[in-house]
Amino acid sequence: MPRFEPFAALRYAPGTDLDAVIAPPYDVLSDIDVDALQARDAHNIVHVDVPRGGPQRYTAAARRLQDWIAEGVLVADEQPSFTVYRMGFTDESGVRRAVAGVFGALEVVDVDAGGVLPHERTTKKASTDRLDLTRATGCNLSPVWGLALASGLTAELQEPGEPMGSLQVDGVEHSVERIVDPQRVARISAAVGADDVLIADGHHRYGISRIYRDEQRGTPLAAAAELTLAFVQELTPEQLSIDAIHRLYTGVTHEQVRADLSECFDLAPAPRPDAELLQKMRQRGALALVGPDGSAHYLIPKPRAFDGVRSLDGAWLEHALANSAAQVSYQHGVPEVLEALRGGAAQAAVLIRPTSITEIERTAREGLLMPPKSTFFTPKLRTGLVIRDLRLG
Repeated sequence: MPRFEPFAALRYAPGTDLDAVIAPPYDVLSDIDVDALQARDAHNIVHVDVPRGGPQRYTAAARRLQDWIAEGVLVADEQPSFTVYRMGFTDESGVRRAVAGVFGALEVVDVDAGGVLPHERTTKKASTDRLDLTRATGCNLSPVWGLALASGLTAELQEPGEPMGSLQVDGVEHSVERIVDPQRVARISAAVGADDVLIADGHHRYGISRIYRDEQRGTPLAAAAELTLAFVQELTPEQLSIDAIHRLYTGVTHEQVRADLSECFDLAPAPRPDAELLQKMRQRGALALVGPDGSAHYLIPKPRAFDGVRSLDGAWLEHALANSAAQVSYQHGVPEVLEALRGGAAQAAVLIRPTSITEIERTAREGLLMPPKSTFFTPKLRTGLVIRDLRLG
């Protein structure tokens, strides 16, 4: 089972306006988003987490980070701690949810070693951006998001810790609390380490942590590099909010995608794409094909068309289009899908349904992998609430 340990966290100094300095994850930010965040405050975390410029941008980011520490913008905890991270929000179906998880240092294990498990196949990323940033700063800036398969973590987090700040963004309430009590720290560590942890988001970051760990063996950072920053919450239906990541297709016409899919699906007229259509898809057990003009058709699985294929929309599409020339990319959000079609970035799209908690747990327990981009966990964790500086141990 994986180690999960407290660490001396690096945080923005008490009294900081967190709304001015905290940011969404680096991989969901556009250039316009980064511009706005940089302009919001000279100490916004994107100045370090999303460095810009030439080959020296990572060195510059590291120097900026050290300047902030020297100036007291960032302050290190005096002792190792866990940080409870709570998010309160209303999901797209109108259900009020309260997420409670914890920031800690999660063990970095080898592929197929067990303990920390992937839940989906990942798409290859050629960029070494996160590795270069880690090398330069010696810090874990963005957490991996893990789901604890053991029960008990939620109960351990019910009691509040020491308040360390809060903010509200896009209707989501974010708050963090520090825990330093040795007995409670030990119980939280034991609760996470009692069973495997499934990676919900951050597969690429976790893979980078493996490379960095191997590079640091034999150096003063070797012990610290055996772990990486992670947010871990218990795998419980009450807390998890999962959206779909829809499919965009290029390289062929909409008519050809429709013909290719008709081998495995019956098509029926569907309403214009919106939140109501997503609800009707769940009710009918169907997907939806969308054309460049925004028209939609239900994709209803034909009898026995998917015998032997996992009951996952992504798996069905891979099977149905196995011999198609269509090239796939991924997009969260129906408005964004429609914009891609209108702008010519895609010739066709398929809206899919969110993956169920049951399938996620089955994936973990049976050692299976889902197709790429099968899940979109929401709300997204904010970056900058906690930084793990490996030089602090």
